[in-house]
Amino acid sequence: MGQRFIVDSNVIIDYAANRFNSAGNDFMEAIFNNDFLISVAVKIEVLGFNDLPSKLIALEEFVDAATVIPLDEAVTKQTIELRRQYKKLKLGDAIIAATALVHQLNLVTRNIDDFKHIQGLNLINPHKI
Repeated sequence: MGQRFIVDSNVIIDYAANRFNSAGNDFMEAIFNNDFLISVAVKIEVLGFNDLPSKLIALEEFVDAATVIPLDEAVTKQTIELRRQYKKLKLGDAIIAATALVHQLNLVTRNIDDFKHIQGLNLINPHKI
């Protein structure tokens, strides 16, 4: 693929619920089958999501297939800077954005508005592919 991606919680939930068009689905499958990266915050959000209880085991197996990027010192420092600079940014979103920035990853998310003001963060909405 060339570029590297980190996947947001809402994309995993949407994929599990079959909410993508064929192009978006193909794009996501290419990521999931090659270099599936998530932040530890995404793991917490996805496995704490209660709207799809019938799919919990599948979601656990799916998340277990990902490489989970931990909350290390570099990501922690970047998260703090983002929270200072963008006062309305939620903690989970700040950790996800910081992880993407520190590791130079494109963030794949449906919630572009949550991240669009963060300088240097590359965003991709798979629903718009």
